[in-house]
Parts: sequence; C-alpha cells; structure tokens
Amino acid sequence: MKKNIAFTFIAFLLVFSNSLFAQKKGFYENVQKKNVSKVLDDLNLYASTADFKNYFNLYAEESTFIGTDANEVWNKKEFMAYSKPHFDKGKAWTFTSLKRNITFSADGKYAWFDELLDTQMKLCRGSGVLEKIGNQWKIRQYVLSMTIPNEVNKEIIKIKTPIEDAIISDLKK
Repeated sequence: MKKNIAFTFIAFLLVFSNSLFAQKKGFYENVQKKNVSKVLDDLNLYASTADFKNYFNLYAEESTFIGTDANEVWNKKEFMAYSKPHFDKGKAWTFTSLKRNITFSADGKYAWFDELLDTQMKLCRGSGVLEKIGNQWKIRQYVLSMTIPNEVNKEIIKIKTPIEDAIISDLKK
C-alpha cells in the first residue's frame, strides 16, 4: 500500500513538473519572439529614419547581409560602407513587415525568421538568423530577396538571363 501511494505521488510530481516546464518553455518562447520581433521592427524603423548607428548596432560584429543582387554578399563593414550614402540622404529605405515567422534553436541561443515585407520594390522576403549574445539578440545573417509571382517567371527570366549568364560563367571559372 505504501509503495502504491509513493508511486502515485512520484508519478503525480513527474506529470505536474513536466506541465510546469512546458508552460515555462511556452512563456519563454513567447517573450523571446517579442524580443526578436522588436529587433526586426527596430531594424525597419532605423532604416526609414536614417539612424545609421542604431541600425548597425542591431547586427553582430561578425554578420552577413545578402541583398537582392547576386553580387550583394557583404560582411558588416562592407554593408555599412554600401549603406552610408543612403543613410546620409536622411532616409535609407522603408520596409514594413506584413507577416513574420520566428523559430528558435533547441538551446534558445539562435532564432531564424522569414517575413514578407512591403517595400519600394513591392513584396520582398526578409529572412535570416539572430544569435542571443549576452542578453541581446543580434542579427548574424539577413537575406533580402524580391518575390517573383509564378505567373511572370518566364518574362523575368528573359530579362535577367543576359545579366546572370555572365555571372554564372564567372562563377564556373
């Protein structure tokens, strides 16, 4: 009888503690999603208000920005050099997130995202990886790509073929 009571008590504790852990994990993930979203929202805000310093403070020192052109793969310093003239004009670019997905690594140190953006190029997709460094989320990689509706793929391919055939040829060398 005592063994049954002890067994029941231990089983109850295991189930209850597992439930608490799941609630804590869910709460933690929701909080972190808000924190990651704030970084991405701030990124868009700082670009639209030409806040160069705060914009680039959101990136990790070792980070990469991949732009819409095949040749646009920059480390942080290179991206800063490219962006500076745009920010100096008083407004770099304006992106508004329309839909965002955020997922975390099992250890909670990395987050990756994808989002649809309303931009001057119409719909674009932003995607990337953030790392929690200390108590701050920092962008490690950001990829900006233009979306191409399937209905116009053939026309777009015709337009970009002469430009990108030269790039493909160079990359194959």
